Amino acid sequence: MDADRRRGGLTLWITAAVVLVCDRLTKLWAEHALPDHPRDVIDGILRFRYTTNSGGAFSLGDRAPLVFAMAAIVVCAAIVVTSFRARSTWHAIALGLVLGGAAGNLIDRVVRGSGLSGRVVDFIDLHVWPVFNIADASIVVGALLLVVLALREGAAGREQAAAEPPADADG
Repeated sequence: MDADRRRGGLTLWITAAVVLVCDRLTKLWAEHALPDHPRDVIDGILRFRYTTNSGGAFSLGDRAPLVFAMAAIVVCAAIVVTSFRARSTWHAIALGLVLGGAAGNLIDRVVRGSGLSGRVVDFIDLHVWPVFNIADASIVVGALLLVVLALREGAAGREQAAAEPPADADG
């Protein structure tokens, strides 16, 4: 395995591990410290309060927990299988954010219910958005980063194609 593949894979796995550890620790803290004692961090803007949901990120789709669990398994498997392909550092970080977040919420589903139907711990309340957790935020930030990277690559590819002389049609 060449150095670029190794570096990209390690960056991805380290990012995923950091997200997973932060997610698990904050959920354990929320579970023990917040159920009867929500905490205002920034009055009217940010509150930590314990809740659970059976849906996806930001409590969406609470009637289909198995759909989200299966999606998380597929996403995690795809990232794991391709984790040591050559990619930029930013791609590796983005995929690590998604992997760590998906794994964090998947762990909740496994340990908090039968099969894959368990409830996910949420605790970050911005008052204008559904309550979420570190895993949800990591998945969204990772996905947005992947979109930005894809748009940049597309723009760079169009610029490169425009700068190349046209191919000779006669052969």
